Amino acid sequence: MKNRLIQAYQQAPWRVQLQWIGLFLIFVVLISAITGIYLSVNSQAAAAGREIQSLESKISTMNDEIAELTADLAEARSAEIYAARAEELGFELLDPAEAVYLAVPGYDPDQALVFTSSRIDPIAEAPIVRSSYRSSLWDWFVENIWQVSGSTADSSGEALP
Repeated sequence: MKNRLIQAYQQAPWRVQLQWIGLFLIFVVLISAITGIYLSVNSQAAAAGREIQSLESKISTMNDEIAELTADLAEARSAEIYAARAEELGFELLDPAEAVYLAVPGYDPDQALVFTSSRIDPIAEAPIVRSSYRSSLWDWFVENIWQVSGSTADSSGEALP
């Protein structure tokens, strides 16, 4: 009698095999989903990294171009170039003994002159990082999943479609 009772409630061997196969497939699907999310996040991070490298390259190229143009401007404003242009236009050097000096009211010759401001690269000082890259996966889960599930219930307790 006891043997019959155990045999009656025992699972069939093919059902046990199906249960093990089902558990294995659930495990495989779960690992695949986690791997897919991981690859998606990494691909977005890699794309953002490449974009940052591209923008830094453009910034470096522009800074080189600015330096080259500044050097060209300095060369064009050099004393030798001005002297050559003045000579071409017919100007002559003046003897300081023959010069007439004018007093300008309000001018202080001892005051230090500031010709340029200090060069600061505002881009290098303030990196721009999108807010989506500053939040964790847990923060995203709380914002998108928990808040959505809390807002689908109506005030009467019914779930909205």
